[in-house]
Amino acid sequence: MAKALERGSKKLLGAWAFYDWANSVYSLVIAAAIFPIFYGALFREANMEKITVFGGSIARAPLISYVTAAAFLVVSLISPLLSGIADYTGNKKVFLKFFCYLGAFSCIGLYWFSLEHIYLSLMCYFLALIGFWASLVFYNSYLPDIAYPEQQDRLSARGYSLGYIGSVILLLICLVMIMKYEWFGFTGAGAPTRISFILTGLWWIGFSQYTFYYLPRGNASNGKLHRNLIFNGFRELKKVWNRLGDSPRLKRYLGAFFVYSMAVQTVMLAATYFGEEELEWGGAEERTTGLIVSILLIQIVAAIGAWLTSKMSARIGNIKTLIGINFLWVGICVYAYSIISPVQFYIAAGCVGLVMGGIQSLSRSTYSKFLPETDDTTSFFSFFDVAEKIGIVIGMFLYGFIAQVTGSMRNSVLFLGVLFVLGIFLLFRVRKQQEVKQA
Repeated sequence: MAKALERGSKKLLGAWAFYDWANSVYSLVIAAAIFPIFYGALFREANMEKITVFGGSIARAPLISYVTAAAFLVVSLISPLLSGIADYTGNKKVFLKFFCYLGAFSCIGLYWFSLEHIYLSLMCYFLALIGFWASLVFYNSYLPDIAYPEQQDRLSARGYSLGYIGSVILLLICLVMIMKYEWFGFTGAGAPTRISFILTGLWWIGFSQYTFYYLPRGNASNGKLHRNLIFNGFRELKKVWNRLGDSPRLKRYLGAFFVYSMAVQTVMLAATYFGEEELEWGGAEERTTGLIVSILLIQIVAAIGAWLTSKMSARIGNIKTLIGINFLWVGICVYAYSIISPVQFYIAAGCVGLVMGGIQSLSRSTYSKFLPETDDTTSFFSFFDVAEKIGIVIGMFLYGFIAQVTGSMRNSVLFLGVLFVLGIFLLFRVRKQQEVKQA
């Protein structure tokens, strides 16, 4: 067992940030890139568009949308509970390990994903998502324990950078293994695709050991974990809700954020499924390569978009910039409705990347600026995160429902465009409230 490291020490901070390197492979390999392609290929190879599950016949796109929505519903419900437990002194690392292993082993379980065992297969997908997001609750809660305030911004950015680099490296390894399967002795792309899920789980488990070795177990225990402490997270959310009435500008902004973020997050989660199903790629190999290239393009352009957004907000202000970005999102949704060719999809992916990183970073910083004078910023940001997750639940459910009823995800994309229009209207109300306050 490692000797306890002092708060702020370089080794301790590095160990914490390294968990981003370990777990970010899930968000890129499983949530965004390889699994969505694999999932669509299973149905295509079986010559099936619908499957009988939960007592009814359902198409593949609505099915995965519903399961994703259900998983985020669980996450949004347990996040305040986990936050209360995370605040308890003494057992933080136990919970971090549990959800890490739950997510990683569920990723490995996706190796056996099949339509014949659809319930067990979807359960692995469901638990992997929960494991990833729930582990982040405890991971993030370590930040004020191990780093001094002046170190936290830089450390958080370092973790994000490590996560981006690590996930791209593994994705490229998996891509080479899938596209050049003959180099590795495989007879097709099916086996290396499934092995990618095992590599993701092993990467997550293996590299997290460095983090677990150096992170402290938690602060010294003050006693037993009691009911009031467990449900403290829910009480804090209720307290924030009650305080919103005293800040009309913040309340209006949260309403606008809830609506447009619902659309943004749904695009991020469903984009690969849309591209896999709705476009004419020509063949399985072209589809796999094209979709993964699109994901990498989004990742690269997102960093540029975040930088441009910060420059624009400094020049014209946050709300005006957010209104402009939402107008761009409306245009992207209208354009995406009619795209057919891979080149058109690459253009859409580049545009999504340009506005995706910017709207996420600017939304959080705008929220921070609108907060009332308070020492309890943690509760306000917990409320912000829960609102975002509930938005994902609603967005993914409606996306899947519209695709199921109309038979096309293109109509779901138009629905997302309507959400962005509504977001623009609500942001104008925030701007009006801001002008009133300034006057």
